[in-house]
Amino acid sequence: MSDDKQNYAKLGLYIDGEWVFQASGGTLKVYNPADETVLGELPLAGISELDAALAAAQRGFRVWKRTQAHDRYWALRRAAAFARERAELIAGLITKEQGKPLAEALMEAKAAPDHIEWYAEEARRAYGRVIPARGNSVRASVIREAIGPVAAFTPWNFPVNQAVRKIAGAIAAGCSIIIKGPEDTPASCIELVRCFADAGLPKGVLNLVYGNPAEVSNHLIPSPIIRKISFTGSVPVGKQLASLAGLHMKRSTMELGGHAPLIVFADADVDAAVNTAVAMKHRNAGQVCVSPSRFYVHNDIHDKFAEAYAAKVRSLVVGAGGEQGTQMGPLVKSQRVEAMTRLVDDAVSRGARALSGGGKLDRAGYFFAPTTLVDVPDDALVAYEEPFGPISSLYRFNSFDEVVERANALPFGLASYVFTRSLKTSIDISNELESGMVSINHSGIALPETPFGGVKDSGHGSEGGTEGLDAYLVTKFVSELGV
Repeated sequence: MSDDKQNYAKLGLYIDGEWVFQASGGTLKVYNPADETVLGELPLAGISELDAALAAAQRGFRVWKRTQAHDRYWALRRAAAFARERAELIAGLITKEQGKPLAEALMEAKAAPDHIEWYAEEARRAYGRVIPARGNSVRASVIREAIGPVAAFTPWNFPVNQAVRKIAGAIAAGCSIIIKGPEDTPASCIELVRCFADAGLPKGVLNLVYGNPAEVSNHLIPSPIIRKISFTGSVPVGKQLASLAGLHMKRSTMELGGHAPLIVFADADVDAAVNTAVAMKHRNAGQVCVSPSRFYVHNDIHDKFAEAYAAKVRSLVVGAGGEQGTQMGPLVKSQRVEAMTRLVDDAVSRGARALSGGGKLDRAGYFFAPTTLVDVPDDALVAYEEPFGPISSLYRFNSFDEVVERANALPFGLASYVFTRSLKTSIDISNELESGMVSINHSGIALPETPFGGVKDSGHGSEGGTEGLDAYLVTKFVSELGV
Protein backbone atom coordinates (compact mmCIF):
# COMPACT_ATOMS: atom_id res chain seq x y z
CA MET A 1 0.00 0.00 0.00
CA SER A 2 1.36 3.43 -0.95
CA ASP A 3 2.11 6.10 1.68
CA ASP A 4 -0.63 8.24 0.16
CA LYS A 5 -3.22 5.51 0.71
CA GLN A 6 -1.97 4.81 4.22
CA ASN A 7 -2.24 8.49 5.13
CA TYR A 8 -5.58 9.04 3.40
CA ALA A 9 -8.93 9.12 5.21
CA LYS A 10 -11.60 6.42 5.33
CA LEU A 11 -14.28 7.79 3.02
CA GLY A 12 -17.94 7.80 3.94
CA LEU A 13 -21.20 9.68 4.30
CA TYR A 14 -22.47 11.26 7.52
CA ILE A 15 -26.22 10.88 8.07
CA ASP A 16 -28.22 11.34 11.26
CA GLY A 17 -25.13 11.35 13.46
CA GLU A 18 -23.65 8.15 12.00
CA TRP A 19 -20.85 7.47 9.50
CA VAL A 20 -21.98 5.40 6.53
CA PHE A 21 -19.25 3.50 4.66
CA GLN A 22 -21.44 1.48 2.27
CA ALA A 23 -24.20 3.09 0.21
CA SER A 24 -26.62 2.16 -2.53
CA GLY A 25 -25.20 4.49 -5.18
CA GLY A 26 -22.02 2.51 -5.80
CA THR A 27 -18.47 3.82 -5.40
CA LEU A 28 -16.15 6.28 -7.13
CA LYS A 29 -12.35 6.20 -7.27
CA VAL A 30 -10.53 9.27 -5.92
CA TYR A 31 -7.22 10.16 -7.60
CA ASN A 32 -4.08 12.03 -6.64
CA PRO A 33 -3.76 14.66 -9.40
CA ALA A 34 0.02 14.87 -8.98
CA ASP A 35 0.70 11.27 -10.04
CA GLU A 36 -2.71 9.86 -11.10
CA THR A 37 -2.64 7.11 -8.46
CA VAL A 38 -5.84 5.98 -6.71
CA LEU A 39 -6.19 7.31 -3.17
CA GLY A 40 -9.41 5.55 -2.21
CA GLU A 41 -12.98 4.69 -3.10
CA LEU A 42 -15.86 6.95 -2.15
CA PRO A 43 -19.31 5.50 -1.37
CA LEU A 44 -22.08 7.34 -3.21
CA ALA A 45 -25.53 8.04 -1.86
CA GLY A 46 -28.51 6.61 -3.65
CA ILE A 47 -32.15 7.61 -3.14
CA SER A 48 -32.42 5.67 0.13
CA GLU A 49 -29.49 7.55 1.68
CA LEU A 50 -30.79 10.89 0.40
CA ASP A 51 -34.20 10.19 1.93
CA ALA A 52 -32.52 9.26 5.21
CA ALA A 53 -30.57 12.53 5.15
CA LEU A 54 -33.76 14.52 4.47
CA ALA A 55 -35.61 12.88 7.33
CA ALA A 56 -32.64 13.43 9.62
CA ALA A 57 -32.38 17.10 8.64
CA GLN A 58 -36.07 17.58 9.36
CA ARG A 59 -35.72 16.04 12.85
CA GLY A 60 -32.50 17.91 13.47
CA PHE A 61 -34.05 21.24 12.59
CA ARG A 62 -36.88 20.77 15.09
CA VAL A 63 -34.28 20.41 17.85
CA TRP A 64 -31.73 22.95 16.66
CA LYS A 65 -34.09 25.85 15.94
CA ARG A 66 -35.14 25.73 19.61
CA THR A 67 -31.53 25.70 20.80
CA GLN A 68 -30.52 29.07 22.17
CA ALA A 69 -28.03 31.18 20.21
CA HIS A 70 -25.69 31.05 23.20
CA ASP A 71 -25.61 27.24 23.05
CA ARG A 72 -25.16 27.24 19.26
CA TYR A 73 -22.25 29.62 19.83
CA TRP A 74 -20.49 27.18 22.14
CA ALA A 75 -21.06 24.24 19.79
CA LEU A 76 -19.45 26.22 16.98
CA ARG A 77 -16.57 27.28 19.20
CA ARG A 78 -15.89 23.62 20.01
CA ALA A 79 -15.96 22.77 16.29
CA ALA A 80 -13.54 25.62 15.60
CA ALA A 81 -11.16 24.32 18.26
CA PHE A 82 -11.15 20.87 16.68
CA ALA A 83 -10.58 22.40 13.21
CA ARG A 84 -7.64 24.39 14.54
CA GLU A 85 -6.10 21.33 16.21
CA ARG A 86 -6.50 19.25 13.05
CA ALA A 87 -5.42 21.88 10.51
CA GLU A 88 -2.25 20.04 9.47
CA LEU A 89 -4.14 16.76 9.00
CA ILE A 90 -6.80 18.49 6.91
CA ALA A 91 -4.19 20.38 4.88
CA GLY A 92 -2.39 17.16 4.02
CA LEU A 93 -5.61 15.66 2.71
CA ILE A 94 -6.35 18.77 0.63
CA THR A 95 -2.93 18.56 -1.02
CA LYS A 96 -3.20 14.82 -1.74
CA GLU A 97 -6.62 14.94 -3.39
CA GLN A 98 -6.76 18.48 -4.79
CA GLY A 99 -3.11 19.16 -5.66
CA LYS A 100 -2.47 22.65 -4.27
CA PRO A 101 0.88 23.28 -2.53
CA LEU A 102 0.91 22.31 1.13
CA ALA A 103 1.45 25.92 2.21
CA GLU A 104 -1.74 26.95 0.39
CA ALA A 105 -3.64 23.98 1.78
CA LEU A 106 -2.55 24.90 5.29
CA MET A 107 -3.80 28.45 4.77
CA GLU A 108 -7.17 27.04 3.72
CA ALA A 109 -7.33 24.67 6.67
CA LYS A 110 -6.32 27.36 9.18
CA ALA A 111 -8.95 29.73 7.78
CA ALA A 112 -11.75 27.27 8.58
CA PRO A 113 -11.84 27.92 12.35
CA ASP A 114 -11.81 31.67 11.67
CA HIS A 115 -14.97 31.30 9.58
CA ILE A 116 -16.62 29.10 12.21
CA GLU A 117 -15.83 31.55 15.00
CA TRP A 118 -17.09 34.49 12.97
CA TYR A 119 -20.47 32.85 12.47
CA ALA A 120 -20.56 31.74 16.11
CA GLU A 121 -20.26 35.38 17.17
CA GLU A 122 -22.74 36.63 14.55
CA ALA A 123 -25.35 34.12 15.72
CA ARG A 124 -25.51 35.97 19.05
CA ARG A 125 -26.18 39.23 17.22
CA ALA A 126 -29.05 38.30 14.90
CA TYR A 127 -31.05 41.21 16.22
CA GLY A 128 -34.69 41.95 15.55
CA ARG A 129 -36.29 45.31 16.27
CA VAL A 130 -39.31 46.97 17.82
CA ILE A 131 -41.35 49.30 15.59
CA PRO A 132 -43.23 52.24 17.17
CA ALA A 133 -46.89 51.19 17.12
CA ARG A 134 -49.84 53.29 16.00
CA GLY A 135 -52.07 52.38 18.90
CA ASN A 136 -51.98 52.08 22.67
CA SER A 137 -51.17 48.66 24.14
CA VAL A 138 -49.80 47.52 20.77
CA ARG A 139 -46.31 46.13 20.34
CA ALA A 140 -44.96 45.68 16.81
CA SER A 141 -41.77 43.64 16.55
CA VAL A 142 -39.55 42.01 13.95
CA ILE A 143 -38.06 38.60 14.71
CA ARG A 144 -35.25 36.84 12.81
CA GLU A 145 -35.74 33.07 12.56
CA ALA A 146 -33.89 30.17 10.96
CA ILE A 147 -35.26 29.50 7.49
CA GLY A 148 -35.26 25.69 7.84
CA PRO A 149 -33.28 22.70 6.52
CA VAL A 150 -30.68 23.65 3.92
CA ALA A 151 -29.28 21.77 0.92
CA ALA A 152 -25.77 22.97 0.08
CA PHE A 153 -23.53 22.01 -2.83
CA THR A 154 -19.77 22.65 -2.61
CA PRO A 155 -16.94 22.54 -5.19
CA TRP A 156 -13.63 20.69 -5.37
CA ASN A 157 -11.27 23.66 -5.71
CA PHE A 158 -11.60 24.73 -2.06
CA PRO A 159 -13.11 21.64 -0.45
CA VAL A 160 -12.84 23.05 3.09
CA ASN A 161 -13.13 26.79 2.53
CA GLN A 162 -16.40 26.58 0.60
CA ALA A 163 -18.02 23.92 2.78
CA VAL A 164 -17.23 25.66 6.05
CA ARG A 165 -18.96 28.90 5.01
CA LYS A 166 -22.20 27.04 4.31
CA ILE A 167 -22.05 24.72 7.30
CA ALA A 168 -21.13 27.38 9.84
CA GLY A 169 -23.60 29.94 8.49
CA ALA A 170 -26.53 27.52 8.50
CA ILE A 171 -25.77 26.04 11.92
CA ALA A 172 -25.17 29.45 13.49
CA ALA A 173 -28.58 30.63 12.28
CA GLY A 174 -30.34 27.58 13.73
CA CYS A 175 -30.79 25.60 10.50
CA SER A 176 -30.00 21.97 9.83
CA ILE A 177 -28.03 21.25 6.66
CA ILE A 178 -27.28 18.55 4.11
CA ILE A 179 -23.94 19.16 2.42
CA LYS A 180 -23.33 17.53 -0.96
CA GLY A 181 -19.55 17.52 -0.91
CA PRO A 182 -17.16 17.40 -3.88
CA GLU A 183 -16.57 13.87 -5.16
CA ASP A 184 -13.10 14.74 -6.52
CA THR A 185 -11.88 15.96 -3.13
CA PRO A 186 -13.95 14.24 -0.44
CA ALA A 187 -11.58 13.43 2.43
CA SER A 188 -10.80 16.96 3.57
CA CYS A 189 -14.51 17.80 3.63
CA ILE A 190 -15.14 14.64 5.65
CA GLU A 191 -12.57 15.70 8.25
CA LEU A 192 -14.16 19.15 8.46
CA VAL A 193 -17.56 17.56 9.11
CA ARG A 194 -15.92 15.34 11.74
CA CYS A 195 -14.90 18.49 13.64
CA PHE A 196 -18.57 19.51 13.90
CA ALA A 197 -19.69 15.98 14.74
CA ASP A 198 -17.12 15.73 17.54
CA ALA A 199 -18.32 19.10 18.86
CA GLY A 200 -21.55 17.39 19.93
CA LEU A 201 -24.14 18.61 17.44
CA PRO A 202 -27.50 16.86 17.84
CA LYS A 203 -28.22 14.10 15.33
CA GLY A 204 -29.48 15.32 11.98
CA VAL A 205 -28.26 18.92 12.31
CA LEU A 206 -25.36 18.25 9.93
CA ASN A 207 -25.42 15.61 7.20
CA LEU A 208 -22.83 14.93 4.48
CA VAL A 209 -23.53 13.06 1.24
CA TYR A 210 -21.72 12.34 -2.00
CA GLY A 211 -23.30 11.04 -5.17
CA ASN A 212 -24.26 11.67 -8.75
CA PRO A 213 -24.57 15.48 -8.78
CA ALA A 214 -27.66 15.64 -10.97
CA GLU A 215 -29.43 12.89 -9.04
CA VAL A 216 -28.63 14.47 -5.68
CA SER A 217 -29.75 17.98 -6.66
CA ASN A 218 -32.88 16.77 -8.44
CA HIS A 219 -33.89 14.83 -5.33
CA LEU A 220 -32.97 17.28 -2.58
CA ILE A 221 -34.04 20.61 -4.04
CA PRO A 222 -37.70 19.72 -4.82
CA SER A 223 -38.17 18.06 -1.42
CA PRO A 224 -40.67 19.99 0.75
CA ILE A 225 -38.28 19.49 3.66
CA ILE A 226 -35.60 21.72 2.12
CA ARG A 227 -36.22 25.46 2.48
CA LYS A 228 -32.95 26.98 1.30
CA ILE A 229 -30.34 26.19 -1.37
CA SER A 230 -26.70 27.26 -1.38
CA PHE A 231 -24.51 26.43 -4.37
CA THR A 232 -20.94 27.24 -5.35
CA GLY A 233 -19.89 26.16 -8.82
CA SER A 234 -20.14 26.86 -12.52
CA VAL A 235 -22.56 29.29 -14.15
CA PRO A 236 -24.39 26.69 -16.29
CA VAL A 237 -25.04 24.35 -13.34
CA GLY A 238 -25.89 27.26 -11.08
CA LYS A 239 -28.53 28.49 -13.49
CA GLN A 240 -30.10 25.03 -13.61
CA LEU A 241 -30.21 24.72 -9.83
CA ALA A 242 -31.48 28.29 -9.38
CA SER A 243 -34.27 27.54 -11.84
CA LEU A 244 -35.16 24.36 -9.97
CA ALA A 245 -35.11 26.22 -6.65
CA GLY A 246 -37.30 28.96 -8.09
CA LEU A 247 -39.78 26.44 -9.42
CA HIS A 248 -40.30 25.23 -5.86
CA MET A 249 -40.10 28.71 -4.25
CA LYS A 250 -36.86 27.95 -2.42
CA ARG A 251 -34.54 30.77 -1.47
CA SER A 252 -31.07 30.36 -2.90
CA THR A 253 -27.54 31.71 -2.66
CA MET A 254 -25.60 31.23 -5.88
CA GLU A 255 -21.83 31.84 -5.92
CA LEU A 256 -20.95 31.13 -9.54
CA GLY A 257 -18.05 31.57 -11.92
CA GLY A 258 -16.18 34.69 -12.86
CA HIS A 259 -13.74 35.95 -15.47
CA ALA A 260 -12.15 38.62 -13.32
CA PRO A 261 -10.62 41.69 -14.93
CA LEU A 262 -7.35 43.00 -13.51
CA ILE A 263 -6.77 46.61 -14.54
CA VAL A 264 -3.33 48.23 -14.35
CA PHE A 265 -3.40 52.00 -14.93
CA ALA A 266 -0.39 53.91 -16.23
CA ASP A 267 0.37 55.41 -12.80
CA ALA A 268 0.47 52.04 -11.02
CA ASP A 269 3.49 50.66 -9.20
CA VAL A 270 4.37 48.08 -11.86
CA ASP A 271 6.59 45.92 -9.64
CA ALA A 272 3.95 45.71 -6.92
CA ALA A 273 1.24 45.00 -9.50
CA VAL A 274 3.30 42.21 -11.06
CA ASN A 275 4.14 40.53 -7.75
CA THR A 276 0.56 40.68 -6.49
CA ALA A 277 -0.99 39.62 -9.80
CA VAL A 278 1.31 36.60 -10.24
CA ALA A 279 0.52 35.40 -6.72
CA MET A 280 -3.25 35.87 -7.13
CA LYS A 281 -3.36 34.30 -10.57
CA HIS A 282 -1.41 31.14 -9.80
CA ARG A 283 -2.89 30.36 -6.40
CA ASN A 284 -4.38 26.88 -6.69
CA ALA A 285 -3.10 26.78 -10.28
CA GLY A 286 -5.67 29.42 -11.25
CA GLN A 287 -8.54 27.15 -10.21
CA VAL A 288 -10.20 29.93 -8.24
CA CYS A 289 -13.51 31.59 -9.11
CA VAL A 290 -12.07 35.02 -8.22
CA SER A 291 -8.76 34.43 -9.99
CA PRO A 292 -7.79 37.35 -12.28
CA SER A 293 -7.89 36.17 -15.87
CA ARG A 294 -8.34 39.25 -18.10
CA PHE A 295 -5.37 41.59 -17.62
CA TYR A 296 -6.04 45.07 -19.00
CA VAL A 297 -2.76 47.02 -18.93
CA HIS A 298 -2.44 50.64 -20.03
CA ASN A 299 -0.61 50.91 -23.33
CA ASP A 300 2.09 53.16 -21.84
CA ILE A 301 3.30 50.41 -19.47
CA HIS A 302 2.00 47.29 -21.20
CA ASP A 303 5.33 46.00 -22.52
CA LYS A 304 7.16 46.66 -19.24
CA PHE A 305 4.44 44.90 -17.28
CA ALA A 306 4.23 41.97 -19.73
CA GLU A 307 7.98 41.31 -19.66
CA ALA A 308 8.21 41.49 -15.87
CA TYR A 309 5.07 39.40 -15.39
CA ALA A 310 6.15 36.66 -17.82
CA ALA A 311 9.64 36.52 -16.28
CA LYS A 312 8.19 35.99 -12.82
CA VAL A 313 5.76 33.37 -14.13
CA ARG A 314 8.62 31.48 -15.80
CA SER A 315 10.39 31.34 -12.43
CA LEU A 316 7.48 29.60 -10.67
CA VAL A 317 8.30 26.14 -9.35
CA VAL A 318 5.65 23.70 -10.59
CA GLY A 319 5.39 20.33 -8.91
CA ALA A 320 3.49 18.05 -6.57
CA GLY A 321 1.87 19.98 -3.76
CA GLY A 322 3.68 18.01 -1.10
CA GLU A 323 7.16 18.65 -2.52
CA GLN A 324 9.26 21.28 -0.79
CA GLY A 325 9.50 24.53 -2.77
CA THR A 326 6.47 23.91 -4.98
CA GLN A 327 4.70 27.16 -5.84
CA MET A 328 2.04 25.76 -8.19
CA GLY A 329 0.59 22.28 -8.21
CA PRO A 330 -1.33 20.25 -10.80
CA LEU A 331 -4.82 20.79 -12.08
CA VAL A 332 -7.44 18.61 -10.47
CA LYS A 333 -8.17 16.28 -13.38
CA SER A 334 -7.22 15.54 -16.98
CA GLN A 335 -10.28 17.38 -18.31
CA ARG A 336 -8.88 20.64 -16.95
CA VAL A 337 -5.61 20.10 -18.81
CA GLU A 338 -7.58 19.49 -22.01
CA ALA A 339 -9.55 22.69 -21.44
CA MET A 340 -6.34 24.73 -21.01
CA THR A 341 -4.86 23.25 -24.18
CA ARG A 342 -7.99 24.12 -26.15
CA LEU A 343 -7.99 27.74 -24.98
CA VAL A 344 -4.28 28.31 -25.62
CA ASP A 345 -4.30 26.64 -29.04
CA ASP A 346 -7.31 28.73 -30.07
CA ALA A 347 -5.71 32.00 -28.92
CA VAL A 348 -2.41 31.26 -30.66
CA SER A 349 -4.22 30.31 -33.86
CA ARG A 350 -5.80 33.80 -33.79
CA GLY A 351 -2.50 35.64 -33.38
CA ALA A 352 -1.74 35.56 -29.65
CA ARG A 353 1.81 34.90 -28.43
CA ALA A 354 2.84 32.91 -25.37
CA LEU A 355 5.51 34.66 -23.32
CA SER A 356 5.54 31.78 -20.86
CA GLY A 357 4.23 28.23 -20.82
CA GLY A 358 1.73 27.24 -23.45
CA GLY A 359 1.15 23.55 -22.94
CA LYS A 360 0.96 20.43 -20.78
CA LEU A 361 4.09 19.49 -18.87
CA ASP A 362 5.74 16.21 -19.90
CA ARG A 363 5.39 14.35 -16.62
CA ALA A 364 2.91 12.18 -14.74
CA GLY A 365 -0.01 14.04 -13.28
CA TYR A 366 -2.30 16.79 -14.51
CA PHE A 367 0.26 19.57 -14.90
CA PHE A 368 -0.11 22.54 -17.24
CA ALA A 369 2.62 25.16 -17.56
CA PRO A 370 1.68 28.60 -16.21
CA THR A 371 0.96 30.53 -19.39
CA THR A 372 1.15 34.24 -20.24
CA LEU A 373 -0.52 35.31 -23.48
CA VAL A 374 -0.14 38.70 -25.19
CA ASP A 375 -1.71 40.15 -28.35
CA VAL A 376 -4.87 38.21 -27.51
CA PRO A 377 -7.73 39.18 -29.84
CA ASP A 378 -11.15 39.84 -28.35
CA ASP A 379 -12.68 36.99 -30.37
CA ALA A 380 -10.39 34.34 -28.83
CA LEU A 381 -12.22 31.83 -26.64
CA VAL A 382 -10.11 32.74 -23.63
CA ALA A 383 -11.29 36.35 -23.91
CA TYR A 384 -14.84 35.41 -22.95
CA GLU A 385 -14.65 31.87 -21.46
CA GLU A 386 -13.47 31.59 -17.87
CA PRO A 387 -10.21 29.60 -18.07
CA PHE A 388 -10.23 28.36 -14.46
CA GLY A 389 -6.57 27.51 -14.78
CA PRO A 390 -3.08 29.05 -15.06
CA ILE A 391 -3.66 31.19 -18.17
CA SER A 392 -3.12 34.97 -18.03
CA SER A 393 -4.36 36.93 -21.06
CA LEU A 394 -2.99 40.46 -21.49
CA TYR A 395 -4.80 43.25 -23.35
CA ARG A 396 -3.88 46.89 -24.02
CA PHE A 397 -6.10 49.87 -23.24
CA ASN A 398 -5.75 53.63 -23.62
CA SER A 399 -8.49 55.35 -21.60
CA PHE A 400 -10.58 55.02 -18.45
CA ASP A 401 -13.86 54.80 -20.35
CA GLU A 402 -12.48 52.16 -22.71
CA VAL A 403 -11.28 49.85 -19.95
CA VAL A 404 -14.52 50.20 -18.00
CA GLU A 405 -16.52 49.21 -21.05
CA ARG A 406 -14.29 46.22 -21.77
CA ALA A 407 -14.14 45.07 -18.15
CA ASN A 408 -17.95 45.16 -17.92
CA ALA A 409 -18.57 43.64 -21.35
CA LEU A 410 -18.94 40.03 -20.20
CA PRO A 411 -21.95 38.60 -18.33
CA PHE A 412 -19.74 37.79 -15.32
CA GLY A 413 -19.46 40.03 -12.27
CA LEU A 414 -17.75 38.30 -9.35
CA ALA A 415 -14.40 39.99 -8.59
CA SER A 416 -12.33 42.80 -10.10
CA TYR A 417 -8.83 44.05 -9.34
CA VAL A 418 -7.32 47.49 -9.93
CA PHE A 419 -3.84 48.96 -9.57
CA THR A 420 -3.45 52.75 -9.48
CA ARG A 421 -1.80 55.43 -7.35
CA SER A 422 -4.67 57.87 -7.99
CA LEU A 423 -7.36 58.18 -5.32
CA LYS A 424 -9.71 59.69 -7.90
CA THR A 425 -9.20 56.78 -10.28
CA SER A 426 -9.67 54.33 -7.42
CA ILE A 427 -12.99 55.87 -6.41
CA ASP A 428 -14.24 56.28 -9.97
CA ILE A 429 -13.38 52.75 -11.08
CA SER A 430 -14.89 51.15 -7.97
CA ASN A 431 -18.13 52.98 -8.78
CA GLU A 432 -18.15 51.90 -12.42
CA LEU A 433 -17.16 48.22 -12.26
CA GLU A 434 -20.09 45.77 -12.41
CA SER A 435 -18.70 43.39 -9.84
CA GLY A 436 -19.69 42.02 -6.47
CA MET A 437 -16.18 42.58 -5.10
CA VAL A 438 -13.48 45.10 -6.03
CA SER A 439 -9.95 44.97 -4.63
CA ILE A 440 -7.59 47.87 -5.25
CA ASN A 441 -3.79 47.62 -5.03
CA HIS A 442 -3.88 44.30 -3.17
CA SER A 443 -5.84 41.09 -2.70
CA GLY A 444 -8.38 41.91 -0.04
CA ILE A 445 -11.41 39.64 -0.46
CA ALA A 446 -12.80 36.40 1.02
CA LEU A 447 -12.20 37.16 4.71
CA PRO A 448 -14.80 35.82 7.18
CA GLU A 449 -16.04 39.29 8.09
CA THR A 450 -16.51 40.47 4.49
CA PRO A 451 -19.32 39.59 2.06
CA PHE A 452 -18.36 37.25 -0.78
CA GLY A 453 -20.64 37.15 -3.81
CA GLY A 454 -21.25 38.35 -7.33
CA VAL A 455 -23.69 40.04 -9.67
CA LYS A 456 -25.00 39.28 -13.16
CA ASP A 457 -24.27 35.68 -14.21
CA SER A 458 -21.86 35.30 -11.29
CA GLY A 459 -24.77 34.72 -8.98
CA HIS A 460 -26.75 36.35 -6.20
CA GLY A 461 -26.50 36.54 -2.45
CA SER A 462 -23.36 36.59 -0.33
CA GLU A 463 -21.44 34.39 2.05
CA GLY A 464 -19.33 35.89 4.82
CA GLY A 465 -19.96 39.08 6.75
CA THR A 466 -23.33 39.86 8.24
CA GLU A 467 -24.84 38.98 4.87
CA GLY A 468 -23.67 35.38 5.29
CA LEU A 469 -25.84 34.89 8.35
CA ASP A 470 -28.78 36.80 6.84
CA ALA A 471 -28.89 34.23 4.04
CA TYR A 472 -30.14 31.60 6.52
CA LEU A 473 -32.66 33.78 8.37
CA VAL A 474 -36.22 34.82 7.56
CA THR A 475 -38.03 37.87 8.85
CA LYS A 476 -41.22 37.51 10.88
CA PHE A 477 -43.36 40.51 11.87
CA VAL A 478 -45.42 40.18 15.07
CA SER A 479 -48.12 42.67 16.07
CA GLU A 480 -49.57 42.20 19.60
CA LEU A 481 -52.50 43.93 21.26
CA GLY A 482 -52.37 43.63 25.01
CA VAL A 483 -55.75 42.65 26.53
